[in-house]
Amino acid sequence: MFAGFTLTEIDVGEVRLRVRHGGSGPPVVLLHGHPRTHATWHRVAPRLAARHTVICPDLRGYGGSSKPPSDPEHTVYSKRAMAADVVGLLDALGHRRAAVIGHDRGAYVAMRTALDHPDRVSRLGVLDGVPIGEALARCDARFAARWWHWFFLGQLAKPAERVINADPDAWYGGSPEEMGEQAYADYRRAIHDPATVHAMCEDYRAGLGPDRAADDADRAGGRRIGCPVLFAWSERDDMVDLYGDPAAIWRDWADDVRTASIPSGHHMAEEAPRELTDVLAGFLAEDVAAVSDPRG
Repeated sequence: MFAGFTLTEIDVGEVRLRVRHGGSGPPVVLLHGHPRTHATWHRVAPRLAARHTVICPDLRGYGGSSKPPSDPEHTVYSKRAMAADVVGLLDALGHRRAAVIGHDRGAYVAMRTALDHPDRVSRLGVLDGVPIGEALARCDARFAARWWHWFFLGQLAKPAERVINADPDAWYGGSPEEMGEQAYADYRRAIHDPATVHAMCEDYRAGLGPDRAADDADRAGGRRIGCPVLFAWSERDDMVDLYGDPAAIWRDWADDVRTASIPSGHHMAEEAPRELTDVLAGFLAEDVAAVSDPRG
């Protein structure tokens, strides 16, 4: 898994992130979603590494990364805090700018990085997600029925951790056949750690609180994403069912939005790695061309 990549821990300021990185060329950061670790990219990252420096961290709280104590406002696990981690990671590895690609919860971190640190993000990729503020503003009975886990994981009256920790395998699912044996083993170690489960719930609590507030403030202030944006969705997930044309939502946030659909279920990096890699490589090709251009 991740042949030729380096596995290490990097201090990014508030936390230490477990990171795999390898390859050469313009940097791209790949951010996983819930409840995965960076290992979800193991079928995609080596393919991209032929032309890119590929950086795959565990988000704070997930996998082998630090799990700082949570706070009453849930800001410790906000996407703003995680975006700062991405910037700290780029600094530690010596990169001024990078493309940032995120799936699921990682998509919200990628978006927040592009909004809060526009000078550090050359292009933004969001996979299977619309901004948290937009999703909650459109929340109806259908959304609540399909995405009920947002509210179960995010509430505090009867914290979800006790239910999940009673049988993490039953709750989260997954298998070595679909994920790959090593990736599955890495993921299973994570979901059996109560500290990780708590941090993942805090991620969702932040989503309902400070993350939504940040999105809503940006929307009200007319803040937009200045770099090119790729929005890709899984054909067998529910983005289109919920939003009709979810790409239209992203066009309200950015002028340059490219789109692609991936023939897979939600975990596209595991289910359709070749198709996803082709889409990402095409989107990232302009960064490669810019580096290769002798005119700079």
